[in-house]
Amino acid sequence: LQKELLKYKQEARNLQGIKMCSPQDALQQRLIQQDAAVLQLKQELLRANMDKEELHNQNVDLQRKVEERNRLLAEYKKELCQKDRHLQQHQSKLDEMLRQLSEASYQQVDLERELEHKEALLAHCMKREAEE
Repeated sequence: LQKELLKYKQEARNLQGIKMCSPQDALQQRLIQQDAAVLQLKQELLRANMDKEELHNQNVDLQRKVEERNRLLAEYKKELCQKDRHLQQHQSKLDEMLRQLSEASYQQVDLERELEHKEALLAHCMKREAEE
């Protein structure tokens, strides 16, 4: 029985030794886990830096596009101002021509009335002369 007891005690010690790895094994395992975690963090940092660089490049590109559009907008505004000035000049000329046309129409009406009056006088004179 004693031999059997010793045998079981030895087996229990072996099992407990396997269960409780040596402190060096535990440290080794912990270092492996930490190395894996550090590697994962480095990969995430690399991805984050790549994403940051990509966003920076997109931002630079968008700023360039905004500056280009602002430049074009300034050119269009300048052209629009010039066209507005030309339009105002043409509108002034048109208004002046319409005023002159209106005056000419009034003069034409006056001249037509005067012509009708003179024709009537001429006809009256001709009639009187024919009667005499």
